[in-house]
Amino acid sequence: MSEACARVHQIANGLPRLRFPFSRSVIPRNGIYLLFEEGETAHGADRIVRVGTHTGPNNLPARLMEHFIKENKDRSIFRKNIGRAILNKAGDPFLDRWDLDLTAAAAKRKHVTPVDWTRKTEVERQVTEYIQTRCSFVVFEVTNKAKRLSLEAKLISTVSLCDECLPSGTWFGRSSPVEKIREGGLWLVKGLYREPLSGEDLKELASLLQVS
Repeated sequence: MSEACARVHQIANGLPRLRFPFSRSVIPRNGIYLLFEEGETAHGADRIVRVGTHTGPNNLPARLMEHFIKENKDRSIFRKNIGRAILNKAGDPFLDRWDLDLTAAAAKRKHVTPVDWTRKTEVERQVTEYIQTRCSFVVFEVTNKAKRLSLEAKLISTVSLCDECLPSGTWFGRSSPVEKIREGGLWLVKGLYREPLSGEDLKELASLLQVS
């Protein structure tokens, strides 16, 4: 598995790198993103710490904006997990409130008293600062939804199964209260340790990205 993962990292690290601030115009409307985090390395390159895509049509730019810019942890599980690590590291009891899903109007009404909305805003800003200053990413276009979701799933499995893609001792995810994140080294919980990329998949990925 390390060989396949090394190839994925070689390809990913060779793609144009994007950081905040970035323009929506350079992001394909449909595709996959691979996220890196400052200080994390594997296979002699920057280590992939998250793989993601989107389900709605033409929604990749909006999805990345939800991660990097829009301060609403209930629209981005990545943001929610960064916030969990921030609060857990500080031993902050607001973690219990942060975990609440406040998307629906009914939920907001139900939790209007127990949730400190000022504190939530403060944590959202901390999350934004961390992501914008510590994370970078690459993107590539995959227009077909079924293919996109299949490739995302196999990329996640390939990286999660690799015994060389270990988080550093100082990786921020080690402060997460979520064991799968803390031990797995990815800002992901779902789709881990399943079907990885095959040799044919890797050839197809290289062909898709027009790399040798």
